[in-house]
Amino acid sequence: MFIGRKKELQVLNETFSKPGFQMTVIYGRRRIGKSRLITEFIKDKKASYYISTKTSLNDNIKKWSAQFIKDIAPDMAGAEFEDLEKFFRFIASVCKDEKIVIALDEIPYIAESDESFLSRLQAAIDTIFSSTNIYFLICGSAISFMEKEILSEKSPLFGRRTNQIFLKPFDYLESSEFTPNYSFEEKAIVYGVTGGVAKYLTLFDDSMSLDQNLINNFFDSSGYLYEEPQNLLTQEFRSINNYNTVIEVCAGGANKVNEIADKAHLSTAALSYLLNGLITIGIVSRITPLTEKENKRKTLYEITDGMYRFWYTFIPSAKAAIEMNRGDVFYFNYVKDKLHLFMGKVFEDMCRHYTLAHGLDGNLNCLVTNVGRWWGSGYDHTPTDIDVVGIDVTSKKAVIGECKFKNEVLDKEVYDSLLARRGLIGKSYEEVQLLLFSLSGFSKWLIENLDTEKTKLLTLEDIYSR
Repeated sequence: MFIGRKKELQVLNETFSKPGFQMTVIYGRRRIGKSRLITEFIKDKKASYYISTKTSLNDNIKKWSAQFIKDIAPDMAGAEFEDLEKFFRFIASVCKDEKIVIALDEIPYIAESDESFLSRLQAAIDTIFSSTNIYFLICGSAISFMEKEILSEKSPLFGRRTNQIFLKPFDYLESSEFTPNYSFEEKAIVYGVTGGVAKYLTLFDDSMSLDQNLINNFFDSSGYLYEEPQNLLTQEFRSINNYNTVIEVCAGGANKVNEIADKAHLSTAALSYLLNGLITIGIVSRITPLTEKENKRKTLYEITDGMYRFWYTFIPSAKAAIEMNRGDVFYFNYVKDKLHLFMGKVFEDMCRHYTLAHGLDGNLNCLVTNVGRWWGSGYDHTPTDIDVVGIDVTSKKAVIGECKFKNEVLDKEVYDSLLARRGLIGKSYEEVQLLLFSLSGFSKWLIENLDTEKTKLLTLEDIYSR
């Protein structure tokens, strides 16, 4: 069953319906569902789909032409091309009038095999394909390559695309559709440990317990996710040792440049290069307090990819047990009781998503146009933070919130603590509403005494309501 991606399919179908040559660039991190999106889009269309390989240009031309002939001109089965320009002219002759989709997946492989490929493709678009009805899809997983070599102004293909789709992980609502039989708490944990990545979500079978799914995928030497981070890093970087070290240090709680550099035994210059690479592929994010974007002193670096954060939090310590086929023992003794602690940051992210969505829909006391978090010194000069900050830059109004993913009701103490932090995000913002998010509900006092216009009490079920 194909889940989600309605907006992306709409873009593809609308572009397909346009006359003449069109081209869409699709890119995003590995396992995100790019190939699945393409196959879903072309399933009822005349199309040819080829995935490039890490071989020579000539080998790719042979394989690509053979695939095209099989898909579009089966009466020529067995034929293939060795010359790229002749193959392009053949495509144009076959696709001159009828609307046909040609998808080239993992274009970085074929482009890196011969630096002339992109220029030759550009020439073909300008002189051969421009008079056809071809809908050309270019797809790639190497985000830095796609942005620099395909989408940038320096690319030979610049100005040739009709549009582009940057495929991102599913949000927590879309992710829940993969495990419809789970409770809201279980759905949230699945989202948390997969980061909303399509491939990982498909690994969870909701006819089995959540515990068993986690054990099968992470805590078993044959589990799909047991070696996944290392495999992905190897595909992205030539040498992964330093990247691996940086992720481990961040998973251990270090989040400032000097702190990470010290613990990883790296210079700040070397660390900056590594962090930029991890940011590009979506593992780490650079974050600042929402109302202090220019405050470099408060810049933090955190693992925001859910699967990586879960893996580096638990798997390194579990490896010996897993290799002894006792990963289940480790899970039940050292992981299961820590899931709520792990989910704290995930739940905050879910609540920020809810705040932005419902703020834009007009369901909060101001039009929230941006959302994030805030940290700094409290009124007593001790470090403090605010989990959810939603602001309307134009009206200078804001909502602030606190999130608790615990097996206990949220009580008056948490409310009072949030109330005491009003004004910290900046004097220019008027905080017009407090938001309290809780996994396990709220105390009797909060339910009976709070002004629901000024303070909103939200459970996990509430944030899963569409």
